[in-house]
Amino acid sequence: MDFLKSAVASIAKGPAFPYSFGDRVDIDQSIWTLHNGTRREDNSKCSIFSFDVNANRSRLPLARNALRKLKTLRHPGVVRVLDTVETDQLIYIATERVTPLGWSTKRKSLSEESLKWGLHNIAKTLKFVNDEAASVHGNVRAASVFTSESGEWKLAGLEILSSMKEDDAIIFTQGSLVPDIGRYTPPEIAKSGWDAVRSNPIHAVDSYGYGILVTEVFNGGFSGSDQIGSTKNIPLTMQTSYKRLTHAVPKMRLSIGHFLDQGSRSGGFFDTPLIQLTDGIDNLGLKSESERESFLNELEAVAESDDFPEDFFRVKVVPELLKSVEFGGGGPKPFALVMRIATKMSDDEYDSQITPVIIRLFTSPDRALRVCLLDNLPLMIDHLSQKIVSDKIFPQMVTGFGDLAPLVREQTVKAVLVVVPKLSDRVVNGELLRHLAKTANDEQPGIRTNTTICLGKIARNLSASSRVKVLTAAFSRALRDPFVHGRNAALMALAATADIYPEDDCAMKMLPAICPCLVDKEKMIRDQANKTMNIYLERIRKYATTLPDTILPPPQSQSAGPTRMSSPQPGNQWMGWAISSFTNKLGTASGDIVPNSDGTQPTPMERPSSTPPANGTSTRPQSHTVPSAPAVPRAPSNLRNSTSTPTPDVEDEDFGDGWGDMDDNEGVADAWGAEPTPGAAPSSQAAKPTTHYDDGGEPDFEGWLNAQAAAKQKNNKALPKGLTKKSPAAKPAASKPPVSTKVASAGVGTNKAAMAKKTETVKKQQQEEAEEDDDWGDAWG
Repeated sequence: MDFLKSAVASIAKGPAFPYSFGDRVDIDQSIWTLHNGTRREDNSKCSIFSFDVNANRSRLPLARNALRKLKTLRHPGVVRVLDTVETDQLIYIATERVTPLGWSTKRKSLSEESLKWGLHNIAKTLKFVNDEAASVHGNVRAASVFTSESGEWKLAGLEILSSMKEDDAIIFTQGSLVPDIGRYTPPEIAKSGWDAVRSNPIHAVDSYGYGILVTEVFNGGFSGSDQIGSTKNIPLTMQTSYKRLTHAVPKMRLSIGHFLDQGSRSGGFFDTPLIQLTDGIDNLGLKSESERESFLNELEAVAESDDFPEDFFRVKVVPELLKSVEFGGGGPKPFALVMRIATKMSDDEYDSQITPVIIRLFTSPDRALRVCLLDNLPLMIDHLSQKIVSDKIFPQMVTGFGDLAPLVREQTVKAVLVVVPKLSDRVVNGELLRHLAKTANDEQPGIRTNTTICLGKIARNLSASSRVKVLTAAFSRALRDPFVHGRNAALMALAATADIYPEDDCAMKMLPAICPCLVDKEKMIRDQANKTMNIYLERIRKYATTLPDTILPPPQSQSAGPTRMSSPQPGNQWMGWAISSFTNKLGTASGDIVPNSDGTQPTPMERPSSTPPANGTSTRPQSHTVPSAPAVPRAPSNLRNSTSTPTPDVEDEDFGDGWGDMDDNEGVADAWGAEPTPGAAPSSQAAKPTTHYDDGGEPDFEGWLNAQAAAKQKNNKALPKGLTKKSPAAKPAASKPPVSTKVASAGVGTNKAAMAKKTETVKKQQQEEAEEDDDWGDAWG
């Protein structure tokens, strides 16, 4: 039952018509009702002319004549029919989407160039109707003209179009049934009726109606016969020919064909760039290379002006140019022009006309076409979806990174900035970075520089995990580029991305990499390096204010630890000791000093010889031997005559002996701690390795004298008698017994006689040594 109900309902609605009715369009002076429509199969746009037989049965012959002529008269200037339906109750005619011309002319929204272009199209169509078809239109006026989606003027209103070869043509019997035809009929028709058409030239009626059309479009309408022949608002170059169109005598009227020829002459009213280009666009694929180049230059000039009809270029010119690029070998120039025109297209139009062609062109191996595509990528990227860019465009685009032509590689790097927002994070941080790593090492300096700029601009598109590592390596390498602009690009990129890096990396990685540029040979690099350095320093200083004063643990009690910090004094901050090995109270030190590694006790502080040690033993060494230099007698000290043991004091404590440990030589301590005994000679068996004292920069006379003596002995030069140096080792060991360092406990009360004797012995020893060493001057000889 449901099936039968639907079938009955469909029959009741009317015949099968694969188009849907939309909004109604208001038109005047017509027997038709106009609706915007769509085709159900592909949802494409169309227009539907409908005629209700029952409502207007008297004009049914006019509707049927129009239907028959639209189906049989095939011309680009006539409204194109898609489908028709005719029944006893209605007539439907589906055509291309059209708009009444009166909508534009009444608002005067068309420029003079566009009006001339439209009149030129209608003139060519009427010339075909009169000359080739040997027919009379009979209803030429603004209400019979429509504009297509391309902006072209299309001729309709074929209700009384008749061939003069037909004896029973509808124009002779039904011509007066056309709505408001009386205002547009020529004088001979108004006087003698439509039979006057037979006795006059075929073009006479249509020439007169074409003249009225010229008046309507330039004046925004037609008020009556008083406007006929008036040149108001008519272009000056067209006025003479226009008057001949509306001549009162039919045989004196200028045919539309002759009007077209006069206007198309050089300098004529139809000799405009727009008309010339529209005439040549259909034959673009047949033109030679030079003709095509000239045509495209003219087309580009017209497209830049504001007078050209946008709809025509969008609907008519763009498809022809795309055909030329894709199939006709037109090259990149037509495509560049297409991209400029396509910016004014809607998304639906772009997706249906431009996007499929772009995808196919990216697969082309033509380098010039690839460069053109990359150059125009900013104009098309907003119309391309993310899926199309990731799946169709980018896989073809990356082949340019490894192309042999440097221009292709460079343009590919520049195009990265355009496509990055449409790429996934996986592609950006994977495949794209691998390709940019190669171009960063390209042999062309310009490509390396552009890669650095590209990385700086897409830095925030990189993942946070790899961003710092990639940019640090790339910019550090670019800072060492021999190309000056490459280094400058790296510095500017570092300045632009300063907020990306952690403060620690800024201090430890970025600043050390920038510093060599401060002394670059190029002033431009030095200036930019200073600017970039200031940016990082300002950021680091700001970050330093947020850091704590110290990360050391807070100080505990004075006896808790052996170390303390010493606060530097103002004005001499760098000379203060950072760490002190002493506590606040010396009394906290207790216990015995640990023996040395060789088992010997450390040398105690020097004390008066008259004071016995605490354990009753002497700590002074048995002998003092300095084999490399003569012994220097030490004057007796008053401290040796003291009978009391001095108390150690912090101010009298000698820290100088500690620096000697750096020489790791036992002789240093002995040289400063022993006192020589008069008459004692050094023993060769007890001799220790020579220790050179660090005299703070004084000349080493001892070493110099020894070197001179060795050189003299090498030359085997005999010295005169009496100047031969006596060796201390040659003296008998008994002549100078070693000075004993032992001090008996009973020696505390030594009398003055013993001290005087000891002093005399010392003086005698000094005199003998002076006599022996008096021969040091032989080294100068």
